[in-house]
This record gives sequence, C-alpha cells and structure tokens, in this order.
Amino acid sequence: MSDTVIEPAVENPPVVFTQNKIGWTAWLQPLAEAELTDRHYEALVDKARAKSAYFALLVRDPDILEARTKTDNDIFYNTKDGLPRAERELAATAASRLNGCILCASVHSRFASQYSKREADVQKLLDEGVDADLGERWNAIVSASVALSATPPVFGAEHAKRLRDAGLSSEEISDVVHGAAFFNWANRLMLSIGEPTPAT
Repeated sequence: MSDTVIEPAVENPPVVFTQNKIGWTAWLQPLAEAELTDRHYEALVDKARAKSAYFALLVRDPDILEARTKTDNDIFYNTKDGLPRAERELAATAASRLNGCILCASVHSRFASQYSKREADVQKLLDEGVDADLGERWNAIVSASVALSATPPVFGAEHAKRLRDAGLSSEEISDVVHGAAFFNWANRLMLSIGEPTPAT
C-alpha cells in the first residue's frame, strides 16, 4: 500500500443529513502546513484553509484550486445583484441532498437557515428530501437544482419557466443555475476523495 493513502476507516460516520457541524477526512494525504509554499497559500485564497484537510489536499494542484475557490466565492459571496444569499445556499443544499453529500449539505443548510431564518423549512428539505414542499419559490429553486444535478442533467425550459413564474429575474435564475451546477460538481469531487466524520 502506498504511504500516501489513508485507510477510509471512520468509526460511526454520519449517515443522517443534519445542520449540525460535522467533520471530513481525506482518503489521500493532504499537504502539511510545513510543506506549503507561497504559491500554495495564494491558491488557498484564505490562509486559514490550510488547516482544512479538504483544501490541503486540493492545494496539491494550486492552479485548479485557485480557479475553483474564486468561482465558489463569486457564486456565494457576490450578492450585490441577483439571488439572495439564502437561496444560493438553498440551491447548493438541494444539490448536496440529491447527491448524498452529507458534509456539503450540513455546511450549506446552515447558511441557508442563517440567511433565510427558515430553519424548519431547511430541515424539512434535509429530512424529507428534494420533494419536500417548501413553498413555490423554494420548490422551483430545489426542482431546478435537482434537474441540474441529475445524471444526465435534465434541466430544461420548463425549469426556467417555473423559476420565472415564481418571481425570479433572469439574474436570479442564472445564480440558481451556477450555484446548483457548481455544487453538483463539488459534491462529486468531495465524495470521491474522502468521507464525513463525526463532529470533533
């Protein structure tokens, strides 16, 4: 066995979707902080991410990580125009719920609750799944996010029309698409290189 591989032997891994904080462990060896160069820190964007096993693993390819992080930041933090932050987080939560990414769902459901003040509805999505009734605007966002996350994707004009009928502008529809599509990719990456762990 290669010395760069970590055995995926998590005791009592989380198996239920939750808004609680949980952990994550990589199946490959992340870079240690002592190994990080200036280029690595530049790619991390936020130096605090060096303490995250996920980012310390992805920073092995700094060019890709930097592009990934800047895209992520623009989708979720650039909220001057377009979709409110809560609904960007809802799109990410819906994609994560469909894909079975417990860690991503926990992170983005917490943000969706924080910004929307609709913790019970967010929990309903986690508990009941992507068919939960959350009111038409949120139902349309979840439906579009699920369609974008399906294999193969089935997002079509009917999803865009439903979003429009629910009151979303063109800019807001674009934000739903970007948030869900990005997180569909992010879920698959995270699910393929590690697993969730109980809160520490």
